[in-house]
Amino acid sequence: MQLNQLWSSDITYLWTKEGWLYLAVVLDVCSRKVVGYAISQRMTGTLVAQAVQRAVYQRTVTRETIFHSDRGSQFGSNEVTMLLKEFQLRQSMGATGSCYDNAIIETFFHTLKVEAIHGEKFESRKELELHIFDYIECFYNTQRKHSALGYLSPEQCEQQLLKNYVD
Repeated sequence: MQLNQLWSSDITYLWTKEGWLYLAVVLDVCSRKVVGYAISQRMTGTLVAQAVQRAVYQRTVTRETIFHSDRGSQFGSNEVTMLLKEFQLRQSMGATGSCYDNAIIETFFHTLKVEAIHGEKFESRKELELHIFDYIECFYNTQRKHSALGYLSPEQCEQQLLKNYVD
């Protein structure tokens, strides 16, 4: 597998004393790197579209890049499907009722909740947003080791893959 060949996406919800906060993530399956994410008080197609836009602005996509998700209404919204067409991303959706084909993103959410959220009490949505930013940008992508990546972080994996492309 190569970078930017397959992206996986989903939404999770997180609790604060101010109420729910929704996190949409786009993950590069090859490196396990979070390449785009967005946070909102509402679980809408706009939330997913923002995560996709952030991913596209940070990465090089081709007509071969597949964007995979479950069949949630946000992913099938006009806003998201039109955006994917605009960026020439190939949309893929899992089978109805299948929890296995998007397991990689569910694993990321589980890891996030266990390592960064479990046992924490967030007074505000802003506090949680900063916590999520810190976890993804300062730890998960840059430092967290993955057995599936030969115990490299997503960033180290990508650097190694890019070096191999040049050699």
